[in-house]
Amino acid sequence: MTSGIGGRVAWPVAAALGLLSSLAFDPVGLPFAMVVAVAGLIWLAHGLRDARNRTVAVTGLFYGLSFMGPLIWWMNAVSHGAYIGLTLAESAFFVPIMLALRASARLRWWPMWGAGVWVLGEWVRGRFPFTGFPWGRLAHTSIDTPLSGYARLVAMPGTSAVLFLVASLLMILVTSSAWRSRGLALAGVVALTGLGVSLPTGIAGADGTRQIALVQGDVPGLFLTWPPGEIFLLHAAETERLADRVDAGEVPRPDMVLWPENATDTDPSFDAPVRQRIEALSARIGAPILVGGIFDGPTTSTAYNAGVVWTANGPGERYVKLKPVPFGEYVPFRDEASIIVDRLARDIPRDMLAGKEPGALLIGNTRIGDTICYDIAYDDVTRRAVDGGAQMIVVQTSNAAFTGTSQPEQQWDISRLRAIETGRWVVVPSTNGISGVVDPSGRSVERAPLHQPATVSAQVTLASGSTPALAIGAPLEYAMVILGLGGWGLGTRRRDG
Repeated sequence: MTSGIGGRVAWPVAAALGLLSSLAFDPVGLPFAMVVAVAGLIWLAHGLRDARNRTVAVTGLFYGLSFMGPLIWWMNAVSHGAYIGLTLAESAFFVPIMLALRASARLRWWPMWGAGVWVLGEWVRGRFPFTGFPWGRLAHTSIDTPLSGYARLVAMPGTSAVLFLVASLLMILVTSSAWRSRGLALAGVVALTGLGVSLPTGIAGADGTRQIALVQGDVPGLFLTWPPGEIFLLHAAETERLADRVDAGEVPRPDMVLWPENATDTDPSFDAPVRQRIEALSARIGAPILVGGIFDGPTTSTAYNAGVVWTANGPGERYVKLKPVPFGEYVPFRDEASIIVDRLARDIPRDMLAGKEPGALLIGNTRIGDTICYDIAYDDVTRRAVDGGAQMIVVQTSNAAFTGTSQPEQQWDISRLRAIETGRWVVVPSTNGISGVVDPSGRSVERAPLHQPATVSAQVTLASGSTPALAIGAPLEYAMVILGLGGWGLGTRRRDG
């Protein structure tokens, strides 16, 4: 299918393919760009079957750097050091991924083995180091394509595998000299695409409706320059405006009011004026408020990033973020890290502790699945919430640090895929955008204007059922991981033998 190639060809080609992969994501969002790029990477894996390990490893590194570098350019908004560090760390994963792809290319039925390898790579990237970074997955590029319906059938890992199979068939179609192979490859692409188009999406067992209100208070200035308490005042003021509109009959009275992550930077349990105002707002509107904020931890050096259901009678159930961000919300090896980057102690004075319970919260008479910001990118977070009875998904987020970058849109697309996967409405309250509502088919129903106070009022349908993805997603992922390990091992033995 391919003749042997060397590093002089493989390395620049891999760099170009990595850049092409990044174009599949916002701000460009070029459909199927990553599928085509992965097809090229598979072609390289076949051409490097007999190459030295060093050549293959550098090929993977070049792909990773040129893919992750543009993809997460928005990390520069935090710091240039954070951007460089995360890019290097994530790019390094593509070294073993490329070695494993090369090994699996030696096997019969290599597209199946290769699909396992790709899912294995995403599985590892999404878990290590610390809580991992499941960003830039092949499945994420399926949104707004005929293949997005696979998310509901086989979940995110299975969708990545399907897209890898499409890429493999495209490679055969372009490079094979045998008309029979090319015909079978074309038939496979048509079949997988046709099945994707025909797959159902939508609500997983409609179970009544609820009126919701998403409050976007905005932020008072540049990241890390906000006066303490100002963000709370903005969200309280916007909620007062919502109450005025409800009293005037301009909008329906909501069953729940949803505030974003970090809507308050002081703990209302100990800040009496903040607590009193939240309770007064809840009493006036006649609905509970999901308050996102920074809550005090068990020690003065710890805190929780949490969403708390608050009514006129005080706090109720709480969800603590399951996947706090290392070096963003807590500092691993704080003493040593602060020596290298002294601003860590100033910018992150307290370590946010990870929660243990899923975000299946009772707010009024509705069970929601609360997630906080990057939580939405982790498969197990939403799966555990739905297993706990969540009838809709809430993504409390604060993308204020990434104003003007592509990060909010990338996260929004992940939220849209979660709606398809879970068969549930997904609603996103954000401090300054993107706040909005997504239906279970992944369609953006409504979005608030960016970077200004706003409220989104919408009626959503609750779900009481499940989807195939929720049932088989985790077992399928582990099966693919085992398949990937097997392909890597068997392909390596075949070379050594």
